[in-house]
Amino acid sequence: MPDISIRGRKMPQSPIRKLAPYADIAVQKGHKVYHLNIGQPDIKSPELAIEALKNFNLDIIEYGPSAGFDSYRKKLAKYYNDQDIDVNFEDIMITTGGSEALLFALGSIMDPGDEIIIPEPFYANYIAFSEESSATVVPVNTVLENGFALPSMDAFEKAITPKTKAILICNPSNPTGNLYSEDEIKQLGKIVKKHDLFLIADEVYRKFIYDGDEFFSVMNLEGLEQNVIMIDSVSKRYSMCGARIGCMVTQNKQVIATAMKFAQARLCPPTIGQIACEAAIDTPQSYFDEVIAEYKERRNTLVAELDKIKGVVVNKPKAAFYCIVELPVKSTEDFAQWLLEEYDLNGETVMISPASGFYATPGLGLNQVRIAYVLKKEDLIRAVHILKEAILVYNEQKAKNTAEANC
Repeated sequence: MPDISIRGRKMPQSPIRKLAPYADIAVQKGHKVYHLNIGQPDIKSPELAIEALKNFNLDIIEYGPSAGFDSYRKKLAKYYNDQDIDVNFEDIMITTGGSEALLFALGSIMDPGDEIIIPEPFYANYIAFSEESSATVVPVNTVLENGFALPSMDAFEKAITPKTKAILICNPSNPTGNLYSEDEIKQLGKIVKKHDLFLIADEVYRKFIYDGDEFFSVMNLEGLEQNVIMIDSVSKRYSMCGARIGCMVTQNKQVIATAMKFAQARLCPPTIGQIACEAAIDTPQSYFDEVIAEYKERRNTLVAELDKIKGVVVNKPKAAFYCIVELPVKSTEDFAQWLLEEYDLNGETVMISPASGFYATPGLGLNQVRIAYVLKKEDLIRAVHILKEAILVYNEQKAKNTAEANC
């Protein structure tokens, strides 16, 4: 049989989705599974978007422009302008989700062997996207003890080599829930300017910020217009993950022109998704006020419940709707699979994402998980209770198995 590609063999599985077959089996057994593993909000999408889908009357759903509809791009440019981000519609390329935007960005700037520096833990697909672009990920570590704060500038300086082409950040952060301050972003900008690097910022979670903190976009860095690429998406902002609409934003005309070659190869972003997203831009602030208040309550509920479990370590996230949690188990990879395969509490169990898949450095995150607090508060309380009981049973079984093996 012919071999598959080396690149295909090296492509990592998603730590978020690779346990899905075990969850399917658990459901087939009749178990209810609380999904803490994936950032799929249960918040309703804006009514304006739903109405636009109900009322669109196209006779033919035909190909659109490769860069996306001009009407949507112009409306999106105004949306950014209203947030003091000075771009025009020609600086925006509509993509099939934020994932494609990042793929196009990396494909446009990275050559085989080039290095991209990313603070870890990071969104797991960054490794896959880098692999597809034949780029090498160089991680700089952040730690739970200080809330996964941005690494020191010295750490970035030490990571830079002649092969370094870009720095990639997620702000607010998936998976840590951290928010980088204006000062931190400006310090990072100085390094990018000093070494003439690209700075790619995944700003998908910009709307989800709590406790009075303020968001600062990389698009506001002065003098770095040719270096900065912003990735954005409607998936989380409007709870429209299935629309599969994102965008790449940059004032670097060469990057846009190069990314257009990739965009033309996939023809166009989804027509129906753009119709919904163009309507969603008019969503009133009251919608976001309610959503943010709800997520803040969910965050507080989750952290309070987790703090009741002996041996669990968690920081209160500042933004997004994720947190990294340290559990009193040796391998969360094994524990997560065991939860689905072997455990239930009155017919219920929990699905979590082992955090090792969010690190590039081997051996890190082995006792950590990423939890997404996208469930209603009652479900979060129940899920954490199941997790608490499961940890006790799991560790008792492991201790018993070890004792028997040593007999």
